[in-house]
Amino acid sequence: MAKKLGMKARKFAKKNLPAVHKRRRKLKSTFKKRNSKGNDRLVTEDPEGNKELPSNGRLFEDDNLEETSLDAIFSEHDSEEIQDDSGSDGYLSQDSCCTNISENNFKGYEEGSIVGNASSMQIREIHLELAKKKKKLEKLKEKDPDFSQFLESYNETRKASKNEEAYSDEDVTSDDGMQLADEDISNLIKGKLLTRSVISSLCQLVREQHSVSAFTSLLNGYRYACHYGSDSTDVDDLDSSWRIEDAETLCKILSFVLYEADKIFRELLGVSCSNCRKEAILELKNSSKWKSLKPLVKTYLRSTLFLVTQFTDSKILAFAISRIRTSVVFFAPFPTLLRRLVKIVIHLWATGERDLSSNSILILQDVASVFSSDYFDTCLIKTYKAFIAHCKFAEPSLFEHLQFLRNSFVELCSQDVHKSSTTAIASIRHLAKILQLGLRTKNEEAVKRICSWQYMNCVDLWVTFISVNVNDYDLQPLLYMVIQIINGVALLFPGPRYLPMRIKCVQWLNQLSNSSGIFIPVASFVLEILEYSIGKDGGKPGKNLNFSSVVQLPKHWLKSRNFQDLCVFSALELLSAHFAKWSSHISFPELATITLIRLRKFDEITDSERFRRVVKRFIDQVEQNIEYVRKKRDEVAFSPNDQQSADSFLQPEKFSGSTQFMQYYRNVMENASSRNLGIKEKTSFPVERKSKKRREPIL
Repeated sequence: MAKKLGMKARKFAKKNLPAVHKRRRKLKSTFKKRNSKGNDRLVTEDPEGNKELPSNGRLFEDDNLEETSLDAIFSEHDSEEIQDDSGSDGYLSQDSCCTNISENNFKGYEEGSIVGNASSMQIREIHLELAKKKKKLEKLKEKDPDFSQFLESYNETRKASKNEEAYSDEDVTSDDGMQLADEDISNLIKGKLLTRSVISSLCQLVREQHSVSAFTSLLNGYRYACHYGSDSTDVDDLDSSWRIEDAETLCKILSFVLYEADKIFRELLGVSCSNCRKEAILELKNSSKWKSLKPLVKTYLRSTLFLVTQFTDSKILAFAISRIRTSVVFFAPFPTLLRRLVKIVIHLWATGERDLSSNSILILQDVASVFSSDYFDTCLIKTYKAFIAHCKFAEPSLFEHLQFLRNSFVELCSQDVHKSSTTAIASIRHLAKILQLGLRTKNEEAVKRICSWQYMNCVDLWVTFISVNVNDYDLQPLLYMVIQIINGVALLFPGPRYLPMRIKCVQWLNQLSNSSGIFIPVASFVLEILEYSIGKDGGKPGKNLNFSSVVQLPKHWLKSRNFQDLCVFSALELLSAHFAKWSSHISFPELATITLIRLRKFDEITDSERFRRVVKRFIDQVEQNIEYVRKKRDEVAFSPNDQQSADSFLQPEKFSGSTQFMQYYRNVMENASSRNLGIKEKTSFPVERKSKKRREPIL
């Protein structure tokens, strides 16, 4: 029989056994950072407290690819989306036995006491309990008719008491509190059957007499019409009470309320149609008018939002969204509904057709303008995340829609450039982090994220934003950060298969140079493109390829004649755009010298006569412009140290664009359009223009 170890032996085994050593090393490695070989790493911080790149050029010891995903940016706002997402569609039950539960449910939702998944689970449990209780009540009614009569009398008494308390409660919108005061109107909708004649009579009373009772009845019918045919659990209790005669009646209710509701609310509240300030509504919050009309306004907004989520026809959605836009100011007292509106509209903006998407972005712009202090950042970040989610692919059919999304997002950012610059900095730093990880590790997953339409479209988005606003605001930090990212992308993918990315990078740099007036060297990137095509003139014509929808060219296409044409013509077009910007600058002769040397060398090496012809023509045009600038430069009387006079050199020619090289540039771009190579400049001819606004500092 084995003898037990003593205390000292057990301590020794615990400390020194190999298994214990192995386990300790494993635990220690998870908590302790390993130092790099050589000197210790130095991590610097910028003035804002953000960690910069360590001194040894590495990012972080535990680089996580999931954290560098473009979808991971602004992830802290995901919790807000969960909180906004409610299982309720805003339709309140008219069943008396459900009144208290539905009121408490909506109160908790308004106050934010129920959040996320806990809210949905609690709502499900409540509905299950209600279903069980209803079954028990039905069985009791069948067994005991007297008990059934008692329930009916109790319900009538409860309805009468709810009518008295309906408008005293600010946070609860009760269906029972929307009973008509006029006996004629109550007789008109006897049996709650909505016919064409009933709806016409109610509409006439609202138009001519501004009857609140008639308008309340219309809103009850409108609410039922919005939920008609839906699977919402809140509507099941009303199927036995409300009825719509036919489809024409349904359309009449919807169209009248959508057209007239905003006008009626403004007349009853005394708010002018031109007044779009949220303060105008919030000032009425404690007034008796608002207390009596708040349930009506809330019902209209809730029902309309539910209606928008049910329709699939783009034209009907665009009409409903346009009518919601007129009533945006009425969302001020209802922040939960406003968050739901933003969420719905952003989805329609990203996925809808042109008219629907246009109306949706107009609502976002109005929300950002009316509720600027509270909701501008929310609209901006959620819109940016929606853009990221829908720009992963650049199919020819989606290309135009992506351009619209980009331009409309830039318009939204331009409403408040100061706040937008904060989001831009965070996004651009995130793009830089992904690029640094790819450059340092050459990890396949990280490189794939950079060589993707999602990454390229994000860079293109901020390039457009900077180009639009750089003349009016001081966006120099953003400008330099984006230039560094573009240069890094061009260096990370130098091969001929990545020719589309190289061309896109040069186009971005030319666009930023044209808009900011800052010289950005691109000749080295462009001249490398020419080297791809050096060889004998030959090769079979390749298959047709939509150049605007690919990031990486197929290998078989590299040996085709189309690839050689693409390299030479795109290089000349990009160089023409670059030189056109600086063709009237006083230093143009020195700027073009190295490029001419490289082009002459290409002319000597290539065996293609057609390439020699177009390159020789480009060289001749540049040399003629050099002679023209030198001639004008010899005539001036100021010295090179006079910067102000140097900047005003050839100003008339700059603004008119009448130089010979500018005419050549126009011909080159027209030929590019006719060849349909997809190398089209995103900006017009680079003619200098003065900014009308004063430049304001951002950072």
